[in-house]
Amino acid sequence: MKLVMEKPVAINGGWIVLGAAGVVLLMFTWAWRVLNWLWFTPKRLERCLQQQGFSGNPYRLLVGDMTENSQMIKEAMAKPISLTDDCAPRVFPFLYHIVKTYGKNSFSWNGPVPRVTIMNPEHIKEILNRITDFPKQAASSNPLSRLVGTGLACHEGEKWAKHRRIISPAFHLDKLKNMVPAFYDSCSDMINKWEELVSGEGFCELDAWPYLVNLTSEIISRTAFGSSYEEGKRIFQLQDELAILTRQVSQSIYISGWRFVPTKFNRKIKAVDKEIRASLKKMIENRERAMKAGEVSNDDLLGILMESNSREIQEHGDNKNVGMSMADVIDECKIFYFAGQETTSVLLVWTMILLASHTTWQSRARDEVFKVFGNKKPDLDGLNRLKVVTMILYEVMRLYPPGTMLLRSVVKETRLGDLLLPAGVSLALPIILVHHDRELWGDDAMEFKPERFAEGVSKATKNQVSFFPFAWGPRICIGQNFALAEAKMAVAMILQRFTFESSPSYTHAPCMVLTLHPQFGAHLILRKFYP
Repeated sequence: MKLVMEKPVAINGGWIVLGAAGVVLLMFTWAWRVLNWLWFTPKRLERCLQQQGFSGNPYRLLVGDMTENSQMIKEAMAKPISLTDDCAPRVFPFLYHIVKTYGKNSFSWNGPVPRVTIMNPEHIKEILNRITDFPKQAASSNPLSRLVGTGLACHEGEKWAKHRRIISPAFHLDKLKNMVPAFYDSCSDMINKWEELVSGEGFCELDAWPYLVNLTSEIISRTAFGSSYEEGKRIFQLQDELAILTRQVSQSIYISGWRFVPTKFNRKIKAVDKEIRASLKKMIENRERAMKAGEVSNDDLLGILMESNSREIQEHGDNKNVGMSMADVIDECKIFYFAGQETTSVLLVWTMILLASHTTWQSRARDEVFKVFGNKKPDLDGLNRLKVVTMILYEVMRLYPPGTMLLRSVVKETRLGDLLLPAGVSLALPIILVHHDRELWGDDAMEFKPERFAEGVSKATKNQVSFFPFAWGPRICIGQNFALAEAKMAVAMILQRFTFESSPSYTHAPCMVLTLHPQFGAHLILRKFYP
């Protein structure tokens, strides 16, 4: 009996030893991966970049340059600047510091990931053309930061190509003509409010920024959702709240799995996104029923998108991956809001701020508007003939681009010109620094000179990719014509009715809230114009 009892004990002891060894091996493997991610890989990438002539701060465990970056942003936000100053040091203080310290061939650390600064126009052109080799990268590794919008702007490969094909009809010129009346109606509503404010004394002081935000949200609500635009306004308000929350996320280091922890912040951001998605889903389902019953026309963005999606599915019905799902359509609607509203309101506010200080250009633009339209209602053909207004808008986007940086990834070792970029680095294409580069634009790069664009963008840039407010290449913004037509309509109608100048209370403080906002608003003195 003694021999029979000892055998199972020995076997059980062996399993315990094997189990313990497995746990130790698992822990060792996990520890090695963490150590490799936190230290060995960053240091290897750092050496590789230094060997190719790039310079930057030495890597610091886990945080990289993020602590210094956050501190510099906080300090910059506390100090307004002059209108004649370069706004880049306030908008991107740390990146500006890195480039000034180490030169254009520099890198910084986004946590343990080196971010290489690319300012050579030829390299920028190559990156934006080679969309497979250099895929888009989110500003933050935290999935919560992408809740503000995914859709076409974030997709890659076959899915991006499919979405682009389905969405493109919504932005054709013939569709844009049908949306111009919505531009006009929304602008008229704002103009009427301003006329009431100036009616007493013939002038008033106002903060134009909230009016322009409401204007562009009204336009995108009408053009995206037609008769449902009142419901669309609520979705915009939630999107605006979500944008502020995701900006906070993008400035912090992401710990894998942390988004599942039910913190107060995580619950808040998920609740806002859930409400947006529920509202959009209800709106889309209502539209589907109305379209099937023949009760609505498909002349708004949502209708055109759904019609194009339905046609895609019918033509390729044998392929289960064809067309967009409900979740896909919701994501594209969210992007309509962010891209369609946010960027145009920013373009308009900086246009008004700059024209308020450069009244000669304001007068030139007004003269052109009256020459083309007189006091009549602007139309798309006339808007396309506004050369001076177009020059002004381009120069505003050069000095104050709504989107200030593009990010791309290097997923495998890739050659870029004379550089060999290792897998794992991030590429930063700082639009604002390239737009302000004196080597590219001359010693007057920081001056407001719309005449740069008198002969078009190609002539102004000497055929280089040194002006790319809407990105460039195959992934150039699909809605750029929409945004420019919308901005021209608003500028033309404002110039027909008012003159404006900077208020003594205006404080110049550009800041990043996903796009380039005026931190303290746009305080102007508005006067009724009598032609």
